[in-house]
Amino acid sequence: MCGIVGFTGKEQAAPILLDGLSKLEYRGYDSAGIAVRDGDRDVDIIKAKGRLKILAEKTNDGKAVIGSCGIGHTRWATHGEPSENNAHPHRSDDGNVVAVHNGIIENYQELKEKLVRKGYAFYSDTDTEVAVKLVDYYYKKYEGTPVDAINHAMVRIRGSYALAVMFNEYPEEIYVARKDSPMILGIEDGESYIASDVPAILKYTRNVYYIGNMEMARVRKGEITFYNLDGDEIEKELKTIDWNAEAAEKAGYEHFMMKEIHEQPKVVGDTINSVVKENFIDLTDIGLSEEDIKKISQMYIVACGSAYHVGIAAQYVIEDLAKIPVRVELGSEFRYRKPLLDKNGLVVVISQSGETADSLAALREAKEKGVRTLGIVNVVGSSIAREADSVFYTLAGPEIAVATTKAYSTQLVATYALAIQFAKVREEISEERYVELIREIKTLPEKIEKILKDKERIQWFASKQVNAHDVFFVGRGIDYAICMEGSLKMKEISYIHSEAYAAGELKHGTISLIEDDILVVGVLTQSELYEKTISNMLECKSRGAYLMGLTTFGRYDIEDTVDFTVYIPKTDPLFATSLAVIPLQLLGYYISVAKGLDVDKPRNLAKSVTVE
Repeated sequence: MCGIVGFTGKEQAAPILLDGLSKLEYRGYDSAGIAVRDGDRDVDIIKAKGRLKILAEKTNDGKAVIGSCGIGHTRWATHGEPSENNAHPHRSDDGNVVAVHNGIIENYQELKEKLVRKGYAFYSDTDTEVAVKLVDYYYKKYEGTPVDAINHAMVRIRGSYALAVMFNEYPEEIYVARKDSPMILGIEDGESYIASDVPAILKYTRNVYYIGNMEMARVRKGEITFYNLDGDEIEKELKTIDWNAEAAEKAGYEHFMMKEIHEQPKVVGDTINSVVKENFIDLTDIGLSEEDIKKISQMYIVACGSAYHVGIAAQYVIEDLAKIPVRVELGSEFRYRKPLLDKNGLVVVISQSGETADSLAALREAKEKGVRTLGIVNVVGSSIAREADSVFYTLAGPEIAVATTKAYSTQLVATYALAIQFAKVREEISEERYVELIREIKTLPEKIEKILKDKERIQWFASKQVNAHDVFFVGRGIDYAICMEGSLKMKEISYIHSEAYAAGELKHGTISLIEDDILVVGVLTQSELYEKTISNMLECKSRGAYLMGLTTFGRYDIEDTVDFTVYIPKTDPLFATSLAVIPLQLLGYYISVAKGLDVDKPRNLAKSVTVE
């Protein structure tokens, strides 16, 4: 949610800021703005409601705004409606301080009342304006440096924030501060960059610093200095991002989502190969020893959205292979139900960005209770990666489309690898079964590729579903977990109401919603549950439903029951999710395209939910 960019260097800032913001559009926003300064001149602030192209038009793609130092922002409305007035950047009454902000300031009303008593006036409905004027207040009260002003403000603000601040008396410098909201700082050839996510600066540099929680930084041309909350200088290690700029471009595809769907064979293979050697799995780099694995009494998988659906599928696989009890928890509910955690348990937090607010809070809760934590994340140096006891990095590369595809798939195979190795170490499977599972997991990329080659049939079928109002996905066991993700893909990008149900639950109320021509998608990859799910689908058909079946090659008798069939290659039933989800991703995508919708940036959604 929201996006921050910043630049100070030799080049003109505005075009770089606009380019960086364009790479952050996937995060979701409703307005945008930039603030640019040319030496000692006053800061120029340009803002616009709506899409970034409106801001680009107002600034002639940045060419009309002169200056080599600036900050920019795409805003997702929290406090105050979407409007040009509420858009960032915001400034203090006299223009002394200009800033952009991600996050939510929980005590903004209390702070606002204090500042009004001190003579400040407010022109917007945002909590950000409060932060800007609080920094200005402390800067003038203590007559200190920007770092002094910001750290005084930080201890007064409750909530989450990433701040990028410009001060009138410090031209060509930007000051940043962070608490719970993501931010990275890049450096290259005497120029410095600020961003809330990697894609914004990949074009310019792969050398970055990760600013820690409750830390600040002074950003000059080609020079970045870090400070702790006391204002003391601290050292940071420069990291290199392995992603390249091309990885964040469309590469000829119409949409990022389609590009990322097609990248799944490669990234799934890369993630598998990161831990699977010739005929064994090595978790050494993740930080899990055999002794650690043997001690695990219970696993708690905590995640949100699609990552939660990964957890549901993983629960079946881990319990089947490793015989470890698994609970799957929504990150947004984990803390608030006061969970009882076994001291020998393992809390696994799954997040593409590594910054998901609810999941991060759950991780911290687990650590406070003394329970070991493992993060499965895609972004190196992210908050969850830094704070978890162990980290399994998925190798999905940058994922730009809001609707996750390749990140989901890499998270899945990461959990497979954990399940297989846990089962082996705990002596729950034989050596033969261990080798067989490793051999099978290595075939998944090739089988995904095979599914993608037959996507035209799904495109044809999707074109017939454009006017659908309701879609139901049904399955049992792991197939139910697949249905949950398929349903989410459908609703989030096509805006068609869809629900996933355990097929056996249909008669407990849901079947009353079935009427003529409603699409029911049945997922049937588990042999022992096939006939039961077919029976449930027939009950829907007898009430007028139109049936789509998704099953493995060889189950051709399904065509006697359903109206349209999609086949996937055979694999071990425990790994079926990795294959069955691909047609469902394509189905949601093609329906959305046929409806003329913005596939990559669906309404009201953000890529990374960094506030609760």
